[in-house]
Amino acid sequence: MEVEKSAYRFVNDKITPIVNSEKIEAIEKAIDKESGPVKEHLNSALEKLSDRKKPDYRNSIKESISAVECLVREVVGEKGTLGDLLKIVDKHVQIHPALRDSFKKLYGYTSDEDGIRHSLMEDSKADFEDAKFMLVTCSAFVNYVRGKLK
Repeated sequence: MEVEKSAYRFVNDKITPIVNSEKIEAIEKAIDKESGPVKEHLNSALEKLSDRKKPDYRNSIKESISAVECLVREVVGEKGTLGDLLKIVDKHVQIHPALRDSFKKLYGYTSDEDGIRHSLMEDSKADFEDAKFMLVTCSAFVNYVRGKLK
């Protein structure tokens, strides 16, 4: 597909419109290295993003941030929302306060009443970009946290 300059690539055995090799690598690494709920949410986000007949960008975004939430729950060993758990994650893994706060805000962006999941009305190119951003960013964060834990 790359040689033929296709607008699609395989990402974890799914045909998807993500063509940047670094983004593909981040997603595949997170899915391949994870297990349980984190892996399930990332796979689901990728499937919803890659569905060529009826993409579901809103739920792809939800699944992406849910993967991060599950990861942080696992690291912290407690139940709660991502926003609450990020307040205590430093007891288990050192994340720079600015990065930690940015994920709190990103979580708000995805879950607040005025957030992105509530503002998507149709499956447009802009909505695809939001869903792609969330999948890549959340996959990279999963990889980052796992790397910090080693």
